[in-house]
Amino acid sequence: MVNQRFRRRIPTGPRHAVEGVSNVASIMTNASAMVALQSLKATNKAMDTVQGRISTGYRVAEASDNAAYWSIATTMRSDNKALSAVQDSLGLGAGKIDTAYTSMSDIIGRVDEIKSKLVSARGASAENQTKIQAEISVLQDHIRNAAMGASYAGTNILATDATADVEIVSSYNRASDGTVSVGTITVSIATIKLFNADGSVPEAMVADIMAIDVNGATDAQVDTFLTQLETGMGLMANAAADLGAAKTRLDLQKDFVANLRNSIERGVGALVDADMSEESTKLQALQVQQQLGIQALSIANQNAQSILALFK
Repeated sequence: MVNQRFRRRIPTGPRHAVEGVSNVASIMTNASAMVALQSLKATNKAMDTVQGRISTGYRVAEASDNAAYWSIATTMRSDNKALSAVQDSLGLGAGKIDTAYTSMSDIIGRVDEIKSKLVSARGASAENQTKIQAEISVLQDHIRNAAMGASYAGTNILATDATADVEIVSSYNRASDGTVSVGTITVSIATIKLFNADGSVPEAMVADIMAIDVNGATDAQVDTFLTQLETGMGLMANAAADLGAAKTRLDLQKDFVANLRNSIERGVGALVDADMSEESTKLQALQVQQQLGIQALSIANQNAQSILALFK
């Protein structure tokens, strides 16, 4: 009977064996230290990520951070660089058009003065006609010089031998399927040109005006000059209107491209920029977790030292 009671008091069965494993005091495997170390490594990795965001300012700095966002941001940045070149082209084109418009406006004013001189020449004496023609000649020379001087960055669209229209790059477009295209603003040379590049007069709107000579002219001849001048003035007024329209369009496009670049920059920032307030808060929390992790690892390592007390 004694032996039977003794056998019943001995714990037996698989349940006891499984529970005993977790309580084994081992000098080969420190499970608590392993758990604490894994937790500390995870905290350190998270800290590296946050510190990287704080130092670079980017939440997505590399493709490995977020491949989709990084790809979109890279494409948008590339397009923004192209738009920067478009801005430069618009600025250059606007300079050419502004210069031509300013000169054209001045020339129209001088033609108006010639018209006044022609009215004075009608019925005037030969002596007065000579004086009037001297004044007209000065105005004619000024018209040529104004056109010849309307050069910007080596381009003159009032005095030129070119026949092709002026094409000013005004936009860079990306379609939904990824194809790209370049938009342009066209300025017609044929309706604006006044002189050839060497200052000679082509068969254009100023030819009759530059040929006016009232010396010894009859009233009928003066009337013909006035008719021809009115025709030339009408053509120049149309040319000035075309230049003014192109100038307005370029100014509007410059503002649009500038605003578009800013919008793209904001869009890229929304995708990849780090929220510094949020990241600084995360960093502080991770620093606390790191300190606690170090303490937990230290405690786990100290527990192993307690095994030595069993052998004293």
